[in-house]
Amino acid sequence: MNSVYDVQQLLKKFGIYVYIGDRLSDLELMEEEIRELYSAKLILREDFTQSILILRAERSRIQKDQNKE
Repeated sequence: MNSVYDVQQLLKKFGIYVYIGDRLSDLELMEEEIRELYSAKLILREDFTQSILILRAERSRIQKDQNKE
C-alpha cells in the first residue's frame, strides 16, 4: 500500500466509499473508518499502520500547501 488510492481501494473492499467533497474531511473520515475496521479485527495491523501513515502524510502535505497560499 503506497497511496491514498490504495487506502480507498481497501475501504472499497468493505463497501465503504468516502467522498465529502473537502479533501481534508475525506482523509479524516477515511482514517476514522480504517480505525473502525481495525478495532473490529477486519484488517491486519500492517494494513492499519500503513493506511494511517499514508493518510496522515497526505493530510500534512495538503495543510502545508494551504499554508503557502
